[in-house]
Amino acid sequence: MRSPYSEQEVIVLDNVSKRYFLHPQRMGELKTALLHLPTFLKASRARQPFWALRDVSLTIRRGESVGIIGPNGAGKSTLLRIVSRLAPLTKGKLTVRGRVSPLLELGAGFHPQISGRENAVLNAVLLGLSRKEAEEKLEEMADFSELGGFFDQPMRTYSSGMYVRLGFAVAVHVKPEILLVDEVLAVGDAEFQRKCFAHIEKLRQDKVTIVLVSHDVDSVKRFCDRAVLLNHGAIAAEGRPREVVDEYLSRHFEFSGAPTGRDDS
Repeated sequence: MRSPYSEQEVIVLDNVSKRYFLHPQRMGELKTALLHLPTFLKASRARQPFWALRDVSLTIRRGESVGIIGPNGAGKSTLLRIVSRLAPLTKGKLTVRGRVSPLLELGAGFHPQISGRENAVLNAVLLGLSRKEAEEKLEEMADFSELGGFFDQPMRTYSSGMYVRLGFAVAVHVKPEILLVDEVLAVGDAEFQRKCFAHIEKLRQDKVTIVLVSHDVDSVKRFCDRAVLLNHGAIAAEGRPREVVDEYLSRHFEFSGAPTGRDDS
């Protein structure tokens, strides 16, 4: 049976919702839990549902760069986790066509006790390369990450910025067809960020599909063909990056109060 979606539509979310459950209270000590067992059991049953995403429908076409923006807790990272299949959806339908290379949570997928080199091979294989292909890409990954001798050291010795360097180097050297980038690039130093965004621009020219979650609205305007504003788990605006960013900023300042420019000190 022929798919109802165009072959150019590589990511399709159809009324996707994601629900988590919140615990109203947690008792840290066993003794306290036992002394208040009826209350503890009642609280455990009274979990509150929290909808991180509600009926989100979004289509991303091959070679398109889409920025996802919104306030903290809007559902941006949840959306990327669902697209990367790191989190199951609660309702709706997801279609993804192509090799997905996610650069999401800092250090996700890395084992701290083995070296950067070994982690690079392991993660490249997990992202779809053969062992031979991963080893052939190793030197490119090492050069891009600029980790020097640390490339052969256990990753427990790495700083957060070094995690980002290796994570990005792996993500962009596994021949990605779809690159998912969360806020992690904000951890790296300014020079490495410039290098990463230059590489993202090259991937754009090579028609790689890119989904970028960022609070840096200037990056969204610069690198994205389209932007999506999430608010309370739903799409609040979608369209040209500059227009969606303006909508986001106007909502933000309306909520928080625009700066007056007055010095009251």
